[in-house]
Amino acid sequence: MSGRCVAFTGGGTGGHVYPGLAVVERLRERWDGRIVWIGSGKEVERTAVEAAGVEFFSVPSGKLRRSLSARNLTDAFRVVAGYFAARRLLKRLSPAILFSKGGYVSVPPCMAAASLGIPVFTHESDLSPGLATRLNAGRAERILVSWERTLGYLPEAQRPRAAVTGNPVRAAIGKGDAAAGRAWLGFGDDLPIVLVLGGSQGARQVNELVEAALPALRGLARVAHQAGPGNAPCRPADPDYKGFEYVSAEMPDLLAAADVIVGRAGAGTLWEGAAAGKPMVFVPLDGGSRGDQVENARLLAGAGAAVCLTGEDANADSLVAALLPLLGSAELRGRMAEAARETARPDAAAAIADMILERIRKGQKT
Repeated sequence: MSGRCVAFTGGGTGGHVYPGLAVVERLRERWDGRIVWIGSGKEVERTAVEAAGVEFFSVPSGKLRRSLSARNLTDAFRVVAGYFAARRLLKRLSPAILFSKGGYVSVPPCMAAASLGIPVFTHESDLSPGLATRLNAGRAERILVSWERTLGYLPEAQRPRAAVTGNPVRAAIGKGDAAAGRAWLGFGDDLPIVLVLGGSQGARQVNELVEAALPALRGLARVAHQAGPGNAPCRPADPDYKGFEYVSAEMPDLLAAADVIVGRAGAGTLWEGAAAGKPMVFVPLDGGSRGDQVENARLLAGAGAAVCLTGEDANADSLVAALLPLLGSAELRGRMAEAARETARPDAAAAIADMILERIRKGQKT
């Protein structure tokens, strides 16, 4: 099926990029048109998009804050500049549809698309919609959410335009090679592997907890630690520890090799861990956010797929206490892994790609 261009937007973190790229994967299986991505230009974001063979364009945008700050005025001007830059770009590209994966950079393109009469689909990965999604939803033709409970957060007038799809993950997630993952790490198969995911931006609290917990885990597990860009490994000379800043292509194999995942409760870690069928221990970002990670973590914990450490429990002793039963019981890991798989929606990316194609067909008939 041929057609015009499809534009994607979103960025700031990997959690706003990789789900969109999962949809790109499925779309390419069904459609041979042009696909482009409009982002912020951050290196992690641009690298991931271009590695997927997608044309990348950047536009300025200001960070969206809920608190009062002098930077809000500067960022407001950046949003306006981003709107005009995105409008010029979209007029030139003339996409059939704009798919937004959220993040502050998505707001100017969604505003511009709406002003040009370009249909907008927006997707939310978290349980509660972020500020960008709430702004974009008012202009969106379709509002796609990952959880049934998210519908309750939407204004009643928006709910008829909403659909529950789950969160798209890359096709390779859940199909990794555990032996290849262990080989990349330099680990044998005699001890369980704890995979620590700091996310695309790193997580200082998680990194510090892991470093403090390492002595208690010696002889019980091997630790693979994605510390985040610019963060040095905790113990570079330890044979039971492998630290690295960030990986992408190797992630499916590392997930397959892992017995337990430790990390923040951002949507990327949560949904990829669920798709891989892994028990998880979350240390969600608490302060300085709207509480979305805590909500995400508690939802998975309630399903029996995760342990959630918040507040005073977010310390090294509690992390060790959460890990020891999992490391000592393959049966417990198996039960939590099954609960994680039941949470995942492996068909989410394909379902969204089909929705995009249906809208393209509809536009061609008018």
